[in-house]
Amino acid sequence: MDKPAWLFGWVLAGRLMRGRGWIKALRQDDARQVRARIADLEHDLMAITPQGRHRRFEAGYELRNAKFRLECLEECIAGISEKGAR
Repeated sequence: MDKPAWLFGWVLAGRLMRGRGWIKALRQDDARQVRARIADLEHDLMAITPQGRHRRFEAGYELRNAKFRLECLEECIAGISEKGAR
């Protein structure tokens, strides 16, 4: 490991230990990035530009996948929030 362990979290028996808050923050950041990508893809699909049929198909496919990923991330974030409230 090039960097000190304190930069990454607690180390217990050679394994890094991170809290729920840290994981939730990562998931929230992932969700923000996915939302931004969804906005870009939706803009590309609605823009009046001469896109080829293949490009629109790819953008639609990627949009569907991004929405599914966002749904999964939001479920994960909600699950982390529920466990923290207990």
